[in-house]
Formats: sequence, C-alpha cells, structure tokens
Amino acid sequence: MPPEAIDQAAADDAARRRAETALASGDPTGWFEPLYAAAEAGQAVVPWYRGEPGPELAAWAAANPGQGRSALVVGCGLGDDAELLAQAGYTTSAFDVSPSAIKAVLNRFPDTRVSYRTADLLDPPAEWHHAFDVVVEILTVQSMPKSVRDAAIASVAGFLAPGGTLVVGAFAEESIDLATWSGPPWPLNRAELDSFARDGVRATTVDRVREGSRWWAQFTREA
Repeated sequence: MPPEAIDQAAADDAARRRAETALASGDPTGWFEPLYAAAEAGQAVVPWYRGEPGPELAAWAAANPGQGRSALVVGCGLGDDAELLAQAGYTTSAFDVSPSAIKAVLNRFPDTRVSYRTADLLDPPAEWHHAFDVVVEILTVQSMPKSVRDAAIASVAGFLAPGGTLVVGAFAEESIDLATWSGPPWPLNRAELDSFARDGVRATTVDRVREGSRWWAQFTREA
C-alpha cells in the first residue's frame, strides 16, 4: 500500500495490539514477524513505512560518502535506509528480526547491492562485533520494552568498529506527554540515549530535531 494511503491511527493501533500480545507472552520482538507477514499478505500495513529514508539520515549520507567503508543498518524494515547507504558508496549490510521483512525488501529491491539477512538484535551474529565503520540505529531499540533495552543498546554499540560512527535517531521522551503516549515505539530519554556511549564508545553530537520531538545523535568508538 502506498504510504500516502495509510490510515496512520489504524496502523498504529494494529501494531500496538500485536506488540501487546507478544509482550504478554514474554517475547519482546515477537510482534514484528506477524506484522510484516500480514503486510506481505495485504492484510496489514507497516505503520512506520514512508517509502523513503528519513531526512536526517539522507542529509547525513550526503555529507558523509561511503567510499567503500562498511555500514550496518539495525532493524532495516523495508530497506530504504540501507539502500540509501549503498547508493552513498557504503558496503552495506542490514538485518531485521522478521523473515517476512527481509523477503519484502528483496522483492522491492531485486537488484540490491545490500547484504540483507534475518537476525535478532538481542542475539546478534558474533562476527559483527566491532565490525562496521558506520552503524545506523533509527527507532529500533525504542520499539522494545525497557526490560530489554539495555541489552539492545549494548548490541548496537558493540557493532561499531574502532574509529567508526554510530548514528541514532529516536523519539525524545522529554518532548512527549507520557500520560497520553501509547507505544510502540516507546520514546528514549536522554539517559538511555547517553547509554550508547559505553565500552570505548563516546558521544560526539547530540541534537534535538523535528521541533525537538526526536533525538539525532552521533557516537564514535575510540580508535
């Protein structure tokens, strides 16, 4: 379904119900596969799908050409961010916990240069440890409950190679009335954002964008 045809409130509500069911069964990532499978069957829409990369990442990639450096997109969804990085000259890998999401990506981009695979952020492949010059994490960690968020953040930070750059985009908790907010996604607060800086990773820039509603931050691992 084209992004402009999405009933956003209905899509958000359907995703929320799937997340509640998975969380009630103790599976913090179990709602992604049913969502993407239903979307592939034409029975649901992916509420965060916009059909193009986010503007912050597009501007970042334009200012930071890849020149063959390696990049990893966390929770790639339907692939727009990963395709952008490949077009910007990065040797790009991307993953999602949902096999149906990866199938949909390969249907959208049959001639892709990106290496896509199914993987779990909470149990990532060991060979990805400190392996990527650029790591992109946008809205994935915050789609998980707080009970597993620290482990997810540790995995993301662990992908970054020495001298590399991690970019993080997320809804900012400080800009949201939590009394009326229903997730997923659940916003990140400043302390959670700062916690990407661990084990040799440090923040280089932390900004609020989109009228202060979102974080856009960059980190590096000391070489």
